[in-house]
Amino acid sequence: MTILVTGATGRVGRNVVQQLTQRGARVRVLTREPAKADFGDGVEVVKGDLLSIDALRAVFSGVRTLFLLNAVTGDEFTQVIITLNVAREAGVDRVVYLSVFDADRAVNVPHFAVKYGAERMLETMGFGATILRPSYFIDNEVMIKDVIVNHSVYPMPIGSKGVAMVDARDIAEVAAIELIRREAAPGPLPAETINLVGPDTLTGADAAAIWTEVLGRPVAYGGDDPSGFEANMATFMPKWMAYEMRLMAERYVSDGMIPETGDRERLTGILGRPLHTYRDFAAALVGKRAATA
Repeated sequence: MTILVTGATGRVGRNVVQQLTQRGARVRVLTREPAKADFGDGVEVVKGDLLSIDALRAVFSGVRTLFLLNAVTGDEFTQVIITLNVAREAGVDRVVYLSVFDADRAVNVPHFAVKYGAERMLETMGFGATILRPSYFIDNEVMIKDVIVNHSVYPMPIGSKGVAMVDARDIAEVAAIELIRREAAPGPLPAETINLVGPDTLTGADAAAIWTEVLGRPVAYGGDDPSGFEANMATFMPKWMAYEMRLMAERYVSDGMIPETGDRERLTGILGRPLHTYRDFAAALVGKRAATA
């Protein structure tokens, strides 16, 4: 059988495809822009999106395992509802879903609430599913690199509670392992949830200190007030999305994203290696040294 990957041209999805093909899996991807899906001859590429009923029905043919990743959009929940219904019609019974850390608690943040709704759908509809709940992506720091490097300020308001930032490569490898485990099973496996976190729980001051070390000059933390962050986000994304990012940042400040006991040990057990660190990513981002694979 074939594993279907959605969101395959993004940071996580591209790594999921790579991890699956390295493990010998048959992979099909659904994408709006096939030209961006340069995965090589071993990956089947189908043009379409998660609201294209005909494309969905076609792409699910011969598939029983799905990696479901939805971008943050205004119609994200509609995409989830349609996709899971068509998947069920096609006989898909195994899903690995990319949710978000604390999806059940941060219900005032739109994409957190959507992802919790999707988790409830998977449970109620009886899918054999692994729910992956990643914390803040280390890779998001690409968006604020210029502010850090050119203005010596770490601008992301993540507060003093701590956020266990996770690398997209770790997310993708766990996803691939779970997809293959479910695909290879003789029947649907019990549902489970995995928190995806990084090796360090960092405050805003901690992140600034790491950048100070990496750049060799002082970098200050910009503080907990999300107003400037929202205004900056609104310069290159829709204002509703910038506001949503503000709400997310407010959750970081009020609650953090703190691993539960055993989360990190569980991940290193699954991966068989240490988790990627924030410092290594930051150093690689500014060309100080190569990132570890």
